[in-house]
Amino acid sequence: MKIVLLDGNTLGDCDLSGFKALGEFVSYGVTLPHQRIERCAGADVVLTNKVMLDESVLSQLPDLKLICITATGMNNVDLDFAKKKGIVVKNVAGYSTTAVTQHTFSLALHLLARLGYYDAYCKSGAWCESDTFTHINGGLRELENLQWGIIGFGSIGQRVGNLAQAFGAKVSYYSTSGKNTQSGFVRKELDEILSQSDIISIHAPLNPQTHNLLNHKNLPLIKDRAILINVGRGGIVNENDIAEFLKNKDMYFGTDVLEIEPMKPNHPFLDKNIAHKILITPHIAWAYDKARERLLELTLENIKSF
Repeated sequence: MKIVLLDGNTLGDCDLSGFKALGEFVSYGVTLPHQRIERCAGADVVLTNKVMLDESVLSQLPDLKLICITATGMNNVDLDFAKKKGIVVKNVAGYSTTAVTQHTFSLALHLLARLGYYDAYCKSGAWCESDTFTHINGGLRELENLQWGIIGFGSIGQRVGNLAQAFGAKVSYYSTSGKNTQSGFVRKELDEILSQSDIISIHAPLNPQTHNLLNHKNLPLIKDRAILINVGRGGIVNENDIAEFLKNKDMYFGTDVLEIEPMKPNHPFLDKNIAHKILITPHIAWAYDKARERLLELTLENIKSF
């Protein structure tokens, strides 16, 4: 059995020896569009995180039997054509719930305390020149009794809700599908979440209902001093609109995802005028060490069970 991994760099420093034990294993760090067919030729199994496998590629791979997506989302594979050709497609779900939840709180707590400002203050040498043992200049908000609104209330949203309650926050949620009803939490409409919450975290998938869900029309509903966090998908928050809104609004934004990744050099989030209001991480909420270990274990099981 020949197994080809197309974008190994997305897995970081993970141990890939388990795949080598299953047969011939070839790993590429990055695969460009024009390299896909050549690299997949003769493979029984192809592993991909984000490399696109559409009809133009799959139609040229007569030996391919199984595609394993090293992620939950499956929009990089032409599922209809794969089914037509008898190619099985498997993904991995639920491996990153703990990691994304932890990252959500990392962003929220960082912004609540304005840790970036205080870290820069100390490292600039300003504290060395102070005549006082402490320096207090904004931020430093306690989470207890704040209103935490959650957009998207699947497994990650619910885990965030439970932990926010443990901190003493008052949790409510908006169901983007309209189908989610959870006892123990208050369900609200989107406008209520935006206007009433001190912290808003997004844990929804990107689909026609959530694309540009937050935009110039409803962003003004957000409270002063509020924190907005997106660890769902890029494209849910209109990036041009939130960047413009941050210029004049007393609020903060933390995001782990962008509509186009990697980030473009002229991205509006790079505006120095809003740098102190925004916290960006490069799509790593899913990638904590144990989450990647679980991802690979489940991917191996997908191959073994095929």
